[in-house]
Amino acid sequence: MEPGKDIDFIESRAFELMERRLALLPDTEARRKFIANTVKSIQGDASQETIDQIIKDSESFGKIEPLLNDPDIEDIMINNTSNIFAYTKSSGHKKMDFTLDKKDLDILVKRLKLYATTTLADDNISDIHLPNGSRANIVSSPMGANVTIRNFSPVALSIIDLINAGELSYNLAARLWIYVDGLKVRPANLLIGGIPGSGKTTLLNAMFSFFRPEQRIVVLEETYELNTETQENCVRLETSPELPLTELVKNTLRMRPDMIIIGEVRGEEAKDMMTAMNIGKMVMCTIHASTARDAVTRLQHSPMNIEMDILPLIDAIIIISQIEESGKRIRKISQVSEISGIETQVLLSDLYSYDYKTHHSSEILPSVTYRDLLSRLSGYPPSEIILEEQRRAKILERLNQLGIKGLKDINAFCKEYYTDPEKALEKIGLSSLGVLR
Repeated sequence: MEPGKDIDFIESRAFELMERRLALLPDTEARRKFIANTVKSIQGDASQETIDQIIKDSESFGKIEPLLNDPDIEDIMINNTSNIFAYTKSSGHKKMDFTLDKKDLDILVKRLKLYATTTLADDNISDIHLPNGSRANIVSSPMGANVTIRNFSPVALSIIDLINAGELSYNLAARLWIYVDGLKVRPANLLIGGIPGSGKTTLLNAMFSFFRPEQRIVVLEETYELNTETQENCVRLETSPELPLTELVKNTLRMRPDMIIIGEVRGEEAKDMMTAMNIGKMVMCTIHASTARDAVTRLQHSPMNIEMDILPLIDAIIIISQIEESGKRIRKISQVSEISGIETQVLLSDLYSYDYKTHHSSEILPSVTYRDLLSRLSGYPPSEIILEEQRRAKILERLNQLGIKGLKDINAFCKEYYTDPEKALEKIGLSSLGVLR
C-alpha cells in the first residue's frame, strides 16, 4: 500500500466516488461488487480485508442502526449534533438517550449520501433511498447536517394488518375492495387524504392487494415508497429535478395504463391527473387534507386550480387521521365521502365518519353514486352489488381467521377469486355465500 493510503483514506475517497451511485444498483450483490471495483481503482493491491471493511461500513449507519431496525419507529430526526428524536407508533415523539458528535455525524452523512437519489442547492439538500426501503432527507446548516429518516417496515402492512390495528372494519375494507376492483368494469377514482404522517401511503399500499392481475399500473412518486411486488405489469417512475411530476403525469397517458397511482398530488400535476380521469383512465392518489371538504377546497385553489365542473370525476375521498384513544395515538379512517354532484358547490355524500367526542364510528352507509354507476356499467342490480360487498367483508374476516394476512397472500387469494370465485370460496370454507352471476 502506498504511503498515506491507509483504510481511512481509501474509504473516504471511495465514498466520494460512489456518492449518489449505490441507489442506482439493483441489489446487495451489485452494490458490493461496485464497491470492490471502486476500492481497487484507488488502491490496486487493496487487501480483501480492506474491501470487506469498506463494504461493511457502507452498509452500516452507526449509532442509529438499532433505530432503523426497530419496527416501532416510523421517523428518526437528527437535529444536527444536539438532539436525536424518534417518532414511534406506540408513543409518538421520543428523545433518544444518545447524541452524535461532529465526526459521527459527518460519517453518517457520507454513508447516507452513497444512496442519494437527488441532490439540490449546491449539495446542501439530498434525498436518500436506503437499501431497506427507508428514505432520508439531509439539509446542511451552519450548525451541522439535519437528517430526517422515514423508516419503512421491510414487510408492507396489508389491509388485514390495518383491520387488526383498528384502522378500519371488515365492512369498510370491503368497500375499498369494491372501489379498487370496480367489478372489473370501472374501478373508482380515489383520493386518500390526511395530514403528514397519518398513514395515507400505508393505506394506499395495502390496497394493492385488490388490483386485478390484468391491470397495467403506472406508479409515480417523488421518492419510491409504495410496494408494487404484487403487480407484474407495473411501471414505477420517480421524479427528479429534470423530470418533475407534472411531466411524468403527462407522459403516463402515452403508456397505456389502466390505473395511474400518484404518490402525492400537490401542484399543477393535478390538472393532468383530472385529464387522465376525463379520458377514462383510473387514478388513485394521496393528498394533504384533514377532511373531504378540505381536499375539494385544495383542488379548487392555487396551485392546483381544478375547475369545479370536472371534480365529480373523482368518485370517492377517503380521509385517514391520527386519533388519541386510551392514551395511545392510533390511525383510523375517519371519513369516506363520494362526490355526488354540483350545485353552488361540490356536493359530498358522507358514507362513513368517526366521532372524535364519543370515539365511535358510524356504520358505513350504502354507496349510491358510485354503486349506481357500477350497476349501469356491469348490469348487476344495486342490491347484488350491496350483497357482493357484504360477501367480501366476510371473505376478509375468514382470511384473517385462517392466518392469510400478508399483502402477497391476500393478493393471491383475490386473483383466485377473480378467476373462479366459487372455487376460491370453497377453498376457504365459504361456498355457501354464493357469487355474483
